[in-house]
Amino acid sequence: MTNTATGAAAPIETTVARFRADVLEASMRKLVLVDFWAPWCGPCKQLAPVIERLVAATGGKALLVKMNIDAEPEVADQLGIKSIPAVVAFQRGRPVDGFVGALPESQIKGFLERLVGPVEDAAGDALEAAQAMIAEGDVAGAHALLSELTSEEPVNPKAFAMLARLYVSAGQLEAARALLERLPESAKKDTDVAAAWAAIENAAAAQDLGEIEDLRTRINFDPNDLQAYFDLALALNAKDRREEAANALLEIIRRDRSWNDDGARKQLVQFFEAWGPMDKAAVAARRRLSTLLFS
Repeated sequence: MTNTATGAAAPIETTVARFRADVLEASMRKLVLVDFWAPWCGPCKQLAPVIERLVAATGGKALLVKMNIDAEPEVADQLGIKSIPAVVAFQRGRPVDGFVGALPESQIKGFLERLVGPVEDAAGDALEAAQAMIAEGDVAGAHALLSELTSEEPVNPKAFAMLARLYVSAGQLEAARALLERLPESAKKDTDVAAAWAAIENAAAAQDLGEIEDLRTRINFDPNDLQAYFDLALALNAKDRREEAANALLEIIRRDRSWNDDGARKQLVQFFEAWGPMDKAAVAARRRLSTLLFS
């Protein structure tokens, strides 16, 4: 089976019995990457769609082989693999390079390019183009491009996540949910997809809230109305006013950590997931949360 767009062979799931043919003999003709994984391994599920897409982007210069170490532990043991995901590159019947962990996409691409030369990652370039369109206000253009990417193989979780966020911004939450439900289980663990799900849930929670000024009026009337602070945080987040949203939840935690079964902290963590770990508001709020919890 091959990827019709690139001519690249689809990943092979190998066994100890087939390892010589699938990996050692095949590596006499081209680079073979062996992805050692296990069904229980979350980072393995994050890595899988990224490495599958990048190997496909080599245009047939590399082959991806997967090996479940729970079912077939012998080869991993022989290679001294102690942690997964682990990827080992074979050329001319021998291991020549490798890495451990779900590395960032740019590092995986660099790893491949050291071994096979330039990788024409059309999907990655298209994602950058879609991001540029969104930044310039061309939402329709970005939507069309992302829709095309989500119809292609191999699955690109980042394209699904980005398109889902466009649906969220347009208030089309059911369309966003339906889109992400199309993803295979392995891709649903992708960090961008998880963040998109969190954005959907946050937007859904904000739909039935009052106006921001009405909520502020409630707080001014009763500074101990912690539900008003909570509703205000959701409403502010829906307007992408992240710092203010975090401040409202932090105020609840300052006043009553146990309120609503630790609901303010749980909601703040969900905000962090939706915003991403490097978001400025998330970094600042996480620092203040730590001070409140451990001072």
